[in-house]
Amino acid sequence: MEKDKVILFAVLIFLFIPLSSYSQDYGDAIVIGSIGEPKRLLPLLASDSASATISGLIFNGLLKYDGDLNLVGDLAESWEIKENGRVIIFHLKKNVKWQDGYPFTAEDVKFTYEKLIDPKVATPYSGDFELIKKFEILDPYTVRITYKYPFAPALSSWTMGIIPKHLLEGKDLNTTSFNRKPVGTGPYILESWETGRKLVLRANPNYFRGRPYIDKVIYRIIPDPATMFLELSSGNLDYMGLTPFQFKRQTNTSFFRKNFRKFRYPSLSYTYLGYNLRLPLFSDKRVRKALTYGIDRQLIVDVVLLGLGRVSNGIFPPSSWAYDPTFSPLPYDPVKAKKLLYEAGWKDTDGDGILDKDGKPFEFTIVTNQGNQQRINTAEIIQYELGKLGIKVKIRVLEWQALLRAINERNFQAVILGWALGNDPDPYDIWHSSKTGPGEFNFVGYKNPQVDKLMEEARRIFDREKRKELYHKIQRMIYEDYPYTFLYVPDVLSILHRRFRNVKLKKAGIWYNFEKWYVPKKLQKYRFKD
Repeated sequence: MEKDKVILFAVLIFLFIPLSSYSQDYGDAIVIGSIGEPKRLLPLLASDSASATISGLIFNGLLKYDGDLNLVGDLAESWEIKENGRVIIFHLKKNVKWQDGYPFTAEDVKFTYEKLIDPKVATPYSGDFELIKKFEILDPYTVRITYKYPFAPALSSWTMGIIPKHLLEGKDLNTTSFNRKPVGTGPYILESWETGRKLVLRANPNYFRGRPYIDKVIYRIIPDPATMFLELSSGNLDYMGLTPFQFKRQTNTSFFRKNFRKFRYPSLSYTYLGYNLRLPLFSDKRVRKALTYGIDRQLIVDVVLLGLGRVSNGIFPPSSWAYDPTFSPLPYDPVKAKKLLYEAGWKDTDGDGILDKDGKPFEFTIVTNQGNQQRINTAEIIQYELGKLGIKVKIRVLEWQALLRAINERNFQAVILGWALGNDPDPYDIWHSSKTGPGEFNFVGYKNPQVDKLMEEARRIFDREKRKELYHKIQRMIYEDYPYTFLYVPDVLSILHRRFRNVKLKKAGIWYNFEKWYVPKKLQKYRFKD
């Protein structure tokens, strides 16, 4: 009898709970705040984080990473690896359509490959695809790719977004209006783009995985992080990245605890001070090493990051399997810094407090991007620390697109930026001496034939442990050339409104399954006409 009462009570409770508490409902929008505006949305050219974020909602690769960082099929239904890794056969999904209704086929994959290796296309991603010996279409939904030699990062390279041949054939990809009016196969369609203000994307009703639950993504461009935080506090944003101060203190209130969820997890990124190695000022390795000795990077972690990160020891962050935990970053040692500068010929000959050589003072300008207060504060600490050594440092803060322009034109002396790395740690595109051209990632002009050779060798090794050994060597060699002062590895800090459901933090973060997020009807904030 008691058992029957318990069952009846449970049934009554279920009947009085609104069904929307359990159902995955369509509707609502997510409003995201960003300090940066996208530049170009074509995946081959989307080299900055803002462009990559939006492009990733519009386009699909053949493969993608799941929440546990495993490669899974996206536009590819399945794949085969043959001849010890020299050949990959991709079997493509059928009945996938571009957002204009045109069918997706193997022709689009081949076209994407051809544009990736086209020297007229200013893509930074060509390195992985230049190793392909032959690309064959076996039928409309099967491609066979033969590499010159076994290539370990081959599969991960095919997470690159595939572009439509029928819309882009014969077009100049660098200048085409498609960069602002893209057509992909992905879960969202670009609806509007108001320069300097926002982009609006709407759910693709014909998406091959099923229509996303969230109707719209509203991507607001707010260069000032203080203004962005006010917008969050006023309920006008649903998601933004947080500064350490915002994460630890400003969001530690009952309002934020009630309405938002905060996330903190290890990043696959690092922040650095990069030197333009083409300039005589930075041509002497002793000078670059002295600058690294002269910057108190632990102070930056403690003061700027409030301890939510760690000092970087090179090109791989701790969350990467290629990371070498036995390699310690150079310590803060201003005495050694002064000694190295003296050996390199930098002395204060006129007693004005500034080092000079051949009648020229040691001074340079650090550029970084507007809206990233961490980088600006880091620059100010570097300015103070190097000032104690007799080096005059100026700081110039540029709007994001202006900074990208300066970088692409190599019109800078030193820059504070960060790299957000892919899940495969292959560093070729950032560090190989062949990748210093327009739009490519080795914009500091780093060249080391030994490092080139090791990177080329590592790409041919499928055994992770053997590959890791080479990456440990590469990490040390690049660090000890000091093309950058590797500053810190920040934790990922972000905040999201609680009304969004099916949000699950995994190794990949939270966005890997965004198309499956939803908001129960009773909690939806935005309404749109069908």
